[in-house]
Amino acid sequence: MTAATSKDETNVRERLLWLLSAVTFFIFFQAYMVAPIIPRLSVIFAEPIQSIGLIVPAYLVPYGVATLVYGFMADRVGLWRIMIGSLGAFVVLTALTATARSVEMLAFWRVLTGLGASGVVPLALVLVGRLYAYERRGRPLGWLFGAMAGGMAFGSTFGAILEPFIGWPGLFLAVGCAAVVLGLLILPYRHFVVGTAQPVTGNFSDLVRGYRLILGTPRGHRTYSYVLLNSIFHAGVFTWLGVYFEQRYGLGPVGIGLALLGYGIPGFVFGPIIGRAADRWGRGRLLPIGLALGAVGAATLILDLPLIAAAMAVTVLSLGYDMTQPLFAGIVTALSERPGQAMGLNVFMLFLGFGIGSLAFGEILRLGFGTSLSLFAIIEILLAALAIRLFRSEIVHGSAV
Repeated sequence: MTAATSKDETNVRERLLWLLSAVTFFIFFQAYMVAPIIPRLSVIFAEPIQSIGLIVPAYLVPYGVATLVYGFMADRVGLWRIMIGSLGAFVVLTALTATARSVEMLAFWRVLTGLGASGVVPLALVLVGRLYAYERRGRPLGWLFGAMAGGMAFGSTFGAILEPFIGWPGLFLAVGCAAVVLGLLILPYRHFVVGTAQPVTGNFSDLVRGYRLILGTPRGHRTYSYVLLNSIFHAGVFTWLGVYFEQRYGLGPVGIGLALLGYGIPGFVFGPIIGRAADRWGRGRLLPIGLALGAVGAATLILDLPLIAAAMAVTVLSLGYDMTQPLFAGIVTALSERPGQAMGLNVFMLFLGFGIGSLAFGEILRLGFGTSLSLFAIIEILLAALAIRLFRSEIVHGSAV
């Protein structure tokens, strides 16, 4: 391979990374743009807030479950076919969600969208594992997870800001149109992706055996456990921050959106930097810090703070996410010879945690925000303390036990 050819492939790889990050951004934008308008939807559909809040896990839980199937299918029939098909499903089902005229129909379309769209992001993460060596995956994974956090934050912000002008159906139609454009931009990369990610043979028995092998190792068990528990914490707190700012500070939809904007800033700005630091010093050094920052962000919200301080606490909470989940994903890319299956399980745990977290926090919220935030913060700080010991082997790059 000549130097010119190598440079051309590097440029293609980087452009593809940017496009995949943009798609990831809009998928998470769509997932969380409803969170800050839960109070508004409660009025529109004349339903209690807790009932409206179910439309968040209605998307997230099916999304997580379906990734188990998509990862296996990608290993067998090819990553490109599954990823582009799932992106097409995301476009169509997101647009159809705008036709809902009741909470039940809204939840129905959200469930179908979660099932259809869940083959894009996990397979983008798998593709990064194929395109970049383990010791260099931190930066590209940082971009993808930064796009996730950015989608969550900007979805919450602009979902709240735009809803009064275009209505909640207009939000879904706009995201569907944006996804169409990105899909057309990705199509020319078909041959590059197909040449990079070849199918892996196997049957259903291999699927079951693969999960048993991944979860049977100490490294796999602790990593997936932390992915699940950490996602429960972050989704539980973040999903209900719109209600928090409405009740605590009396903010309307636009004010809520602006208060939540800080959640995506660390991922956008520091995601690749955090990834490089993880590659250089090992994920075991950063993970306890990230978990502790998440706990501090949640605990700070318990206090009677000025609005600007509460918004800054949201940014700290986001930094905690950006210093944990991308690093866990980096470990997952090195756990198995079947990357689609390993990453599918990772995203399953991630989105299962997102759904459980939003449900659990909503139920505990009946006791008040102080109780809910305190409980979630205590659990997260305990996870941070345990991570110092459990992930010490990750300080050495590529180490495993």
